[in-house]
Amino acid sequence: MHTKEYSIEIGGRQMTAIFSDLADQANGAVMLKYGETIVLATAVMSKDKMSGLGFFNLTVDYVEKFYAAGKILGSRFVRREGKPSDDAILSSRVIDRTIRPLFDQGIKHGVQVIVTVLSVDDNDPTMIAVNAASLAIATSNIPWGGPIGAIRVGKFNGPSTSLEDTRDKPLGTGDLVINPKFKEREEATTGFDLLVCGKENKINMIEAAAFQVTEDEIEQALKKTSEEISKIEGFQKKIVAELGKEKIVLEKEVISQKSVDLYNENISPKLKDTIFSSTDGLIGKKNLAILHTAWNKIAKEAHPDREDITLEDDHFDEHVNNILHEEAIKNDKRADGRKMDELRHIYAKAGGLSTIIHGSGIFYRGGTHVLSVLTLGGPEDAHFINGMETTEERKFMHHYNFPPFSAGETGRATMVNRREIGHGALAEKALAAVLPEKEKFPYTIRVVSESMASNGSTSMASVCAGSLALMDGGVPILAPVAGIAMGLMLRKAKSRAKVEGSFDSAQDEEIEYKILTDIQGPEDHHGDMDFKVAGTKNGITAIQLDVKVEGVPIFILAEALKEAKKTRMQILETIEKELVGPRKDISPNAPKILTTTIKISQIGLLIGPGGKTINGIKDKTGAEVNVEDDGTVYCTGKNGSAETALKMVMDLTHEFMPGELTKGEVVKIMDFGAFVRLNQNTDGLVHISEIAPFRVNKVSDVLKEGDIVPVKIKEIDDRGKLSLSIKLADPNYAKPRQ
Repeated sequence: MHTKEYSIEIGGRQMTAIFSDLADQANGAVMLKYGETIVLATAVMSKDKMSGLGFFNLTVDYVEKFYAAGKILGSRFVRREGKPSDDAILSSRVIDRTIRPLFDQGIKHGVQVIVTVLSVDDNDPTMIAVNAASLAIATSNIPWGGPIGAIRVGKFNGPSTSLEDTRDKPLGTGDLVINPKFKEREEATTGFDLLVCGKENKINMIEAAAFQVTEDEIEQALKKTSEEISKIEGFQKKIVAELGKEKIVLEKEVISQKSVDLYNENISPKLKDTIFSSTDGLIGKKNLAILHTAWNKIAKEAHPDREDITLEDDHFDEHVNNILHEEAIKNDKRADGRKMDELRHIYAKAGGLSTIIHGSGIFYRGGTHVLSVLTLGGPEDAHFINGMETTEERKFMHHYNFPPFSAGETGRATMVNRREIGHGALAEKALAAVLPEKEKFPYTIRVVSESMASNGSTSMASVCAGSLALMDGGVPILAPVAGIAMGLMLRKAKSRAKVEGSFDSAQDEEIEYKILTDIQGPEDHHGDMDFKVAGTKNGITAIQLDVKVEGVPIFILAEALKEAKKTRMQILETIEKELVGPRKDISPNAPKILTTTIKISQIGLLIGPGGKTINGIKDKTGAEVNVEDDGTVYCTGKNGSAETALKMVMDLTHEFMPGELTKGEVVKIMDFGAFVRLNQNTDGLVHISEIAPFRVNKVSDVLKEGDIVPVKIKEIDDRGKLSLSIKLADPNYAKPRQ
């Protein structure tokens, strides 16, 4: 095995690219190591063209291996990897969204990128996977416009590592951290966590979670990450110059003159008017689809001997794309007639759907309609995750569904695809930042967002509807959250000047652009950017950026952030008109959770041998009882069961003190007194002289087994034995014998 290694220091740690013949049948392959996290990235292109697809067939798979964590994971009965976890799917999407714009979308060969995690420590494997995928493709013979670089940057409330001294300088709040470790990200309760990808001082992918931070903070973080990305990009370019294979020259298919003439005769004269045929985005979208169908029919009739008409299909899309760009950039004109910064009509409704569910929200934004439903459960309903990177109980879940009817189509409605997982995770990040602390609100929270009608950014509508559902259910969130999707029409001027360094203004590069607020329909499909920004009135909680161009300058993203904030305020105003804040009480249909704290030494007492005691409480009351390692006990139930269970727990673990008044059951009569049971594990003795203020000759004259008697604890000896008194608790309890 022959290897060649290249290293660079990023964030105070060595990033090492290892090239060998280990996977030498792939077009390109590399192992990338950062700390003790190692991934293998491979890139392969099919030998033959794939006809009839109508799209560039790129497949990206991020593959988790349990052995990477040095553990035997899985379920008790299945000890090998199964279907990809949600985290693996999200990582696959990050890689895909980063590398896809840099391919010629007209490539007819299939391309597959597989990133396998071989070893993982506390460094982020997703960031490493993006860089590894870039190196694998860039050094292969597959045509591609990379390389790109990926960096994670954070600002957290705990001590971490600074950019100025990235090895061993502990710092507090306010420091930007390059490639923060997993624990820093997991424990953060302020600041932000950004994964940023790009090339040549432009950004082409962002995934961000934040705790209500300002737009300026995000802009500064993007500038800092751009500097670090440039280092990685330069590192990769040096490797490509030395090891890179000569790129395959793919023959580009050209549309026939016959088809061009037919298009110019039948479609071109109608296209512009059709694109701008309606101020209703849905009607305009349908009109364009009708014209597109008509063109496909003409093309098929003209070429009955051909397997497909993808060239003609692409020709139509290209002209729609050109018209939308031209009209937006030159004439400030949008397909539905709105101004560049104009939001579509919005509608918000909290509750009123059902008396059974715990909370609901409905949100409309133009032709996009989303229903979100809240369900509250106890701690036992948390989602337990036993994964390669972490083992945790997730107390908040947001799930997103996109049934085919929401787009006016037919299809399978029971399978969750990668897009649905990605959209659900984005909205989950946006809402998680405003959830109450577990100590204040110990419920497990699940929000499900159903896309009922789609015409642009159902994920951001899910954030809005999800906020309404949470507030309707009485979840005491810090503030409502809203989201909006910003678009971009961008084109290079005829003479383009390449400028080194960061972009501070539009004059740094000869480009023309227009930012679009609340993209929909053709703008979503043909625009150059889908920039989703969610947040409260106080700041940003989540960001996701996808582009169709090689990248977007930071100054454009900064401008889009400011426009997104302005629109977010409008949406939040509508949400707060419907429901100004969380309802005072949770739904009566939700279970009640009562808590208490016991000593850590009493946990074993509560659980009992083999769980006998705690399960007995559950069986008797019908409530769920959970005890945590710190002694916190949660009793969850309905119709009084939680209260009953809590009382049993408190009685069981109660520590009695001298002078305390209580009640107990007489369990045994003796000549010298009676034993009284105060709780399941505590008995005490009432001496015959302590039964009554008068002389008692025989205990059985006054007491019998099963009596519930008042007692006062006189003393507790050094062995824990209790001496009790009935007469001190109630001198009138015992009556003298007549």
